[in-house]
Amino acid sequence: MTAVIDRATAPPIAAPHLSVVLPRHTVTPRSAPALEHRQSWLRRYRARVLLTDIAIVLMVTSIGALVQLAGVAGIDPRDASWQYLRVHVITCVIWLLMLVLFQTRAEQTIGHGTTEYRRVVHATGMAFGVLAIGFLLLQSQGLRTQLLVGLPVGIPALLVGRWAWRHWLVRQRQLGAFLPRALVVGRRRDVEHVTESVQTHDVAGYHVVGVTLDDDGARTVVVGGRAIPALGSYNTVARTAQQIGADTVIVASTPDDPEYLKQLSWQLEGTAAELVLSSPLTDIAGPRMSLHQLEGMPLVRVTIPTFEGTRYLVKRATDIILSSLALLVIGIATPFIALAIKFDSRGAVFFRQERVGRDGQTFRMVKFRSMAADAEERKAELLEQNDGAGPLFKMKADPRITRVGGILRRFSLDELPQFWNVLKGDMSIVGPRPPLPSEVTAYDGKVFRRLYIRPGITGLWQVNGRSDLCWEESVRLDLRYVENWSVTGDLLLICRTAAAMVRPSGSY
Repeated sequence: MTAVIDRATAPPIAAPHLSVVLPRHTVTPRSAPALEHRQSWLRRYRARVLLTDIAIVLMVTSIGALVQLAGVAGIDPRDASWQYLRVHVITCVIWLLMLVLFQTRAEQTIGHGTTEYRRVVHATGMAFGVLAIGFLLLQSQGLRTQLLVGLPVGIPALLVGRWAWRHWLVRQRQLGAFLPRALVVGRRRDVEHVTESVQTHDVAGYHVVGVTLDDDGARTVVVGGRAIPALGSYNTVARTAQQIGADTVIVASTPDDPEYLKQLSWQLEGTAAELVLSSPLTDIAGPRMSLHQLEGMPLVRVTIPTFEGTRYLVKRATDIILSSLALLVIGIATPFIALAIKFDSRGAVFFRQERVGRDGQTFRMVKFRSMAADAEERKAELLEQNDGAGPLFKMKADPRITRVGGILRRFSLDELPQFWNVLKGDMSIVGPRPPLPSEVTAYDGKVFRRLYIRPGITGLWQVNGRSDLCWEESVRLDLRYVENWSVTGDLLLICRTAAAMVRPSGSY
């Protein structure tokens, strides 16, 4: 079966929550205690990241200087030490300066994952670009060594440092610390949606302490099993924020008054750190959006997603290189896995199944067999015990899974042969989950967008709960990936997948 998708007629999807953070207001001596507390923990966190950056830069440049000194021959050691010390200091200063100029520790960047990592890479690249020009002009041997050591060692070291601090920040926020206190304002439906979004994601970093509703007299709003008090009105938002100690006001929707947001921003001066506007453009990532001014009017420009061109060629080249390397390792492990499968149960080592790929084209996906040989025939008698939702069939205690199969599934080892599908071009390493033909026939409207790019071995669904996800959440994650994919994002998802394999969750 081949279900070819016409992109021109496929319905558009609704897009995720977007926040536009307005510039910080001037803080007066009478600033709210909550704002002072926010600034205090933020300064401490940024100081820790700064010290880590300095330590890493000093370490990497010192390694470069030591490598150069070790190779010195026929030069007075004192002269060489002074020469390479100067190069060492210059490299440190330029590198740290670029990390500042690229705003890698800005409030809107720090702790925000991909954006932060991208800026660190760009800042380091620019720093060594400047050093490379210096090398060409001055022909300094010390600069050349710093270039050869700094880039391959420095970038990974800085990224690991940022990742470690971000991981620490997420853990602290899970415990209720380092969270800006937020007041969400708007119509009840919009307030519930925004509150649920910021409360279910630890990285978002907001603790909603109150809401302001405009369309009913409710005293509380229940979101995720938590009752949040409804306080004040549109006209008393600034006062309410100060009374409950909120340092952030998130506007989910506004009254029909073009001057309302301007007035609110004035009222919040000195009492809040930021005013955040929720946009109906949900699931659109920041890199696709840019803010432009037109005669004082802020316009948000949204780039239309593309599924062809140079970026897609880079993605395909990355797939070929990584899958080729992976297959070399998998080839060594395959005989041992095959023997375990054969000794455990009757049947073939590999399981092949028809799946739907890009533009609705079907292909044969290959996996290590983790179920009994007659699993497909027994599926009908287990339909009533389905733990999945929508067209998905999942069972937490599926009797068809073999003992070895349970181990393979737990650590995602049964997926390894799919690297062959990646090399052939049927799949990508990162992408939406590859659906069955029966699932595609049950798709409605926006879900077809999952088929605009090649399905992946891993993706957002793989690192956010796997089989524990409901159908709607699985679809939402896949669509978010389709809308915002990038090569950098793919590499980060691959790293997160490796961590998920070590600490598996939701795999059955």
